[in-house]
Amino acid sequence: MLYAVYIYFQGLSLRAVSAYLEDICPRSSVLVWRWVQPLSRLNDYFTARRVRCFLVDQTWIKVGGQEAWLWLAFEPYGRFFLGFYLSRTRNILTAELFLQGLIDRYGRRRVYSDGADWYPAACRSLGLEHHVYDVLRSNLMERFVQYVKDRTEGFDDYFPCRRERCRFEHVNGWLSYYMLSFNLFKRREAFKSSPIILLSQIIRLSLIHI
Repeated sequence: MLYAVYIYFQGLSLRAVSAYLEDICPRSSVLVWRWVQPLSRLNDYFTARRVRCFLVDQTWIKVGGQEAWLWLAFEPYGRFFLGFYLSRTRNILTAELFLQGLIDRYGRRRVYSDGADWYPAACRSLGLEHHVYDVLRSNLMERFVQYVKDRTEGFDDYFPCRRERCRFEHVNGWLSYYMLSFNLFKRREAFKSSPIILLSQIIRLSLIHI
């Protein structure tokens, strides 16, 4: 079960995980999906404890054939994926909602961005200190955004949806799992245990039963 969740987070689709398990322990893609579902709650447990600043940016995706914006936050010192926000629009109000979510979770921190108009205005409204990226922070954020884009391009940056004006529930769920994947598995060099053992320990500590 843990191995299936682990290889799913490494980039395989649910059907690919099911096919991979065929010779070991046959399980359907639906069952693998049920194993993965409770893990979104682990983001509240496994998150950055010390956040010095927010690096923020946004990128374009599609949900159900319609344009959407994915807002991303990154902590450059601990290399943590801090949070995300999905919206249909890209403006000052949306930037405020995104930053307010970060404040609620991590407190008030300096914000670094590429200088797009909505960030300085949103920071002024929320009483946050705003700075434009220097070269180092700009490179770090570009690499992080590209890392996320490389993963979403498994969908061609398109999340299928049959509902008109989708409210992003399924996309938020997938991104929550991906955020956990980034913070837990992609940073495994920081841990003495293997990622599967660590995941098992965290599940026990969190009293989550899959």
